[in-house]
Amino acid sequence: MKTSKCNLSVACLIALVAIILALPGHLPGQTGAAKSSGGNGTSATRWSVQVDQVDTGNLDLAYSFKIAIYENLVEELKKTKQFHQVFRDGDLKASEVPKLLVLKTTVEKYKAGSETQRAVTTVSGVTKLTVRSQLLTREGKVVLERTVNGDVRFFGSNLRATHNLARNIAKTLKESPWPDSPEPTALLSAQP
Repeated sequence: MKTSKCNLSVACLIALVAIILALPGHLPGQTGAAKSSGGNGTSATRWSVQVDQVDTGNLDLAYSFKIAIYENLVEELKKTKQFHQVFRDGDLKASEVPKLLVLKTTVEKYKAGSETQRAVTTVSGVTKLTVRSQLLTREGKVVLERTVNGDVRFFGSNLRATHNLARNIAKTLKESPWPDSPEPTALLSAQP
């Protein structure tokens, strides 16, 4: 009995080490290069993106929500592998990239929800966020503009709405076409 527990522990340890070695060495704060094509399906569109800090405007939004939106957005954009590189606001390396877009996110609406009410009933306690996301060139020309929502309706903390919002923004950007040239040819605007 003791030998089988020891063998099981050794096997688990070996499996854990194998998984760690198989994963790419990517720390959460690093910017990563993606290998896939752009949102419109062409390999020529190899944009990089710099994610600006979230603008809360005059809304009374907790600082934790602002940071959570930003951090989740950076991670979700990396997961899409749509952009050549994803830069954080203030990253000096971004100035060296030839095809750089800037993502600006402005919170337009926020409805605080209640985790307790969501746990008790399925019809109340919803946390909702609505933001305007804009992709701009370095010169400030709008390439793409969308209004995106994120919410948490059933289970999960209120901050879960920020994750859902970031996922929806990344999905919207991935599904939206934009021009191959650095100069935008038209403003694409809609609410998905």
